[in-house]
Amino acid sequence: MRIAGFSLDCERLPAPLPIWRATVRAETWRVLARGVSEQGGRLLALWASDCTRGAAGSFVVSAAYVVREGLLWLELPLGERHASYPDLAPLFPSAARMQRAAADLLGVTAEGAADQRPWLNHGAWPAGCFPLRHEAQEKNAEVAGEVSDYAFVRVEGDGVHEIPVGPVHAGIIEPGHFRFSVVGEKVLRLEQRLGYKHKGIEQRFTELPPLEAYRLAGRVSGDSTVAYAWAWCMALESLAGCRVSERATSLRALLLERERVANHLGDLGALGNDAAFAFGLAQFSRLREDWLRLARDALGHRLMMDCIVPGGVAADIDQATSDRLARQCDLIEREVQVLRQIYDEHAGLQDRFMTTGRVTPELAACLGLTGLAGRASGQATDLRCDQPWPPYDRLAVKISTQRNGDVAARVAVRFDEIQESLRLLRLLLAQLGEGETRSALRLPPKTACGAGWVEGWRGEIFVALLWDGEGGANAIRRCHLHDPSWQNWPVLEHAVIGNIVPDFPLINKSFNLSYAGHDL
Repeated sequence: MRIAGFSLDCERLPAPLPIWRATVRAETWRVLARGVSEQGGRLLALWASDCTRGAAGSFVVSAAYVVREGLLWLELPLGERHASYPDLAPLFPSAARMQRAAADLLGVTAEGAADQRPWLNHGAWPAGCFPLRHEAQEKNAEVAGEVSDYAFVRVEGDGVHEIPVGPVHAGIIEPGHFRFSVVGEKVLRLEQRLGYKHKGIEQRFTELPPLEAYRLAGRVSGDSTVAYAWAWCMALESLAGCRVSERATSLRALLLERERVANHLGDLGALGNDAAFAFGLAQFSRLREDWLRLARDALGHRLMMDCIVPGGVAADIDQATSDRLARQCDLIEREVQVLRQIYDEHAGLQDRFMTTGRVTPELAACLGLTGLAGRASGQATDLRCDQPWPPYDRLAVKISTQRNGDVAARVAVRFDEIQESLRLLRLLLAQLGEGETRSALRLPPKTACGAGWVEGWRGEIFVALLWDGEGGANAIRRCHLHDPSWQNWPVLEHAVIGNIVPDFPLINKSFNLSYAGHDL
């Protein structure tokens, strides 16, 4: 593979998607990043790893880029206990928070980074302790550090005041702090602080039996349990060289598209409610509840948790169940079409949706907006179309895009994607294919790596695994999981500028980003 004039010696991972891995030097790290940017590539994820089991050793910083050929996973060995690496934020603004998280977790820093404030560290671990270092895991320190004030950026001027919201919110959503700088009701600036729910999930993966860790993956972000479980299992299967049967991949896609429909139904109802249209909430809540109840009856769990397992799926479906699922697709489609017409023709609703929380295609491309929100701002990327893996390679998925980038556009994309997912579900149910629903995995007796990459309902889910099979260890050495919310949370800060404070809940819901998937 050639990037910016460099010919990279890449290893292709045995995954169903084109994923390459290569090791680079410090002097080429930034040059390659610039080359990816100039060629229209995107930064998918950035993370760091402790590659030692002793006191003296080395760190590695990794970046995963989406390029024309697929996914490029670059590793930069650092080699020092207080290591640094070239800052990527000037080329990819979404890298800033990922770099801050790597600094908190492993103590590796981006050279010259403009923002070096802590991101995940809220004083929950001792000063000078980095939780993902092996030495910290061995000590298992439990003494918390001191909580310090966070240096929010202040806006000054006549009539400017601040509105702090959170971190504790009404209802059951997870904590996050939002600091608004406003004049009257007009928002001049929004700054977020997240990381309140950092749970040590990535470290926990290294402590679990590998063939059972899919259950934890499915609980990273509950509304994306299928996407995370599939990405995790894909990563484990790729390092094991396991081939999944046609029937198992079709059933996985069936679960993923049902998850997509369930979340879009819930969001469309909530968006109606945030615009004072309670009728929409009632109707979409009814449809979503029917959808989840059939999932429980047919697939064993309302959210389809633990349905995807290493090597395939936990259970098959018979013809009678397939018929029930297909009939529900027809019923939901008719009702959603009626509700879409009501939403489109309701003047009060459209007045709240149109031009609210706008992100232009140019800004979306600059900031790396991805997934559903990106497609509503002219970013025509959908992994099911761009790099279709089985069974999507035979389904010809139709991408939905809008260019206005406002709440109305994000609503329209949701309606379109429900329609397309229902079409895909009917195709899958008609042609589930042959084969066992679960294949055996033989984990390698040597060091290896694997990766999983799946288009969840919110956007791309990515999982990277480093495997330690030497000396009978048979253990996960490092697991990194990436949620598209890492890219999209910073864009929300821009989307709300110039809007009024009462529109923030509506704008926020139109993105519907994950706290849990971000605060691992």
